[in-house]
Amino acid sequence: MARSRLLTSDDWPESELRSAVLAGELVAVGPCWASPAEPQTPELRAAAAAWVLRDARLIASTLTAAWIWGAASRLPAPVEACIPLQVRVHVEADVRLRAVRIDDDDIARLGALRVTVPARTAVDLLRSPGATAGAFGGAEASAVHGLLAIGAVSSAEIVERLRSLGTVPMVRQAERRLRALQQPARAAAVPAPVSRR
Repeated sequence: MARSRLLTSDDWPESELRSAVLAGELVAVGPCWASPAEPQTPELRAAAAAWVLRDARLIASTLTAAWIWGAASRLPAPVEACIPLQVRVHVEADVRLRAVRIDDDDIARLGALRVTVPARTAVDLLRSPGATAGAFGGAEASAVHGLLAIGAVSSAEIVERLRSLGTVPMVRQAERRLRALQQPARAAAVPAPVSRR
């Protein structure tokens, strides 16, 4: 059996783990810790998220999935997960759970954890309601931008997925949000006009 590359408070007291971080012997990986030499891969981050999402029926989604794919710098609190509509499960207060319609091609398995694929993650983030009416959350916008920046998904793939949803809520708003995210990048790519004085 392969030994875990992560340490948790099940292995050592949390105070000792945090002391090891201060000494440079460990780094935090979500709710877990690993050697600084350990590559921060999606598989490692998925293993850390799985420590919180212990029920195999849970699927890491939205900001949690973005963190696992490497598009967000921190694991959200609470950890975000989803389940298919027909599944019922009890979760602790450190997990935000949504029941959603989800297909097998929307899910990837990384070790013991199921995670929404980058394209589904981006669509879910773009369709998420903001803290205020019509607003797009900064963390969600940053995560979608991160997914695009690391090449986990393309804007064309996101648009295709959004259009395949038909008339479900928030699709048009999600398309507007995606265009708005791309505006600064387009503006930077277009050279400023040369003034002729």
